[in-house]
Amino acid sequence: MYINEIPNEIKQYVTEVLSIRFPRQGYTSDVGIIENAGNVFVLKRTKEPLYSSWLSQEVSVSNCLSEKTNLPVPKVKKFVAERGKDHAWALFEFLEGDTLRTALNKEKNQEKRNELIFNFGKILSRIHSTPCPKELLHDKCWIDEMLFNAEYNLKHYKVDGTEGILKNMKMNKPSIIKQTFIHGDFTIDNVLVHNGKVTGVIDWAGGTYGDPRYDVSIAIRPKPNAFNNEIDREIFYEGYGEKIIDDKTYDYFVNGLYEFF
Repeated sequence: MYINEIPNEIKQYVTEVLSIRFPRQGYTSDVGIIENAGNVFVLKRTKEPLYSSWLSQEVSVSNCLSEKTNLPVPKVKKFVAERGKDHAWALFEFLEGDTLRTALNKEKNQEKRNELIFNFGKILSRIHSTPCPKELLHDKCWIDEMLFNAEYNLKHYKVDGTEGILKNMKMNKPSIIKQTFIHGDFTIDNVLVHNGKVTGVIDWAGGTYGDPRYDVSIAIRPKPNAFNNEIDREIFYEGYGEKIIDDKTYDYFVNGLYEFF
């Protein structure tokens, strides 16, 4: 991402760009931290049709949550879809903090590390307890809708999932439970923390009325220095308030559905 590539609508909003740096984020997008004389912004750019559609959805959900909830969601400043390029750009407010992944890698004090994981579970419980804004409500079964989207992605995009996995998922769906508002990609890369406290939750493209077990399953996937032992998972559940998945449900979502997104 170079300054001369940034659309004029965003340049005019930011005015003079003093610096731009690139954090360790952005699997589906380019992410830059932009500073001008008095403010800091996060700029995201996507280049593929699928990823650009996700960014557009993220902007819509973030706008809704900023207006209708008190969740720590970054406000959207500008969104630009470049016609003919399949590129999309979104300018967000900057929220102070490191990703939870970075914070866990830095933290050597076990008690403080446990607090980070506890708060990770606690903020997810807060998300699931938040009434779903009416703009995001629907009467569809979330799992059925996700299976439909998984099949579409398998046919049209490069995904990790296979026809065999998809067939097995359709035949062995978990029992239906009460849907709640969910994040849709609740990972240690999408939660920001500062001084041990959660300061923001980002990347809301999957925010919708859905199955809370999906968020919990994705949250506790093993990562380097995180959730590689039962203690981390127990601390997470303590923060969340209860354990709502078993091993079979976890496997369905993490090693099944998530492979198509």
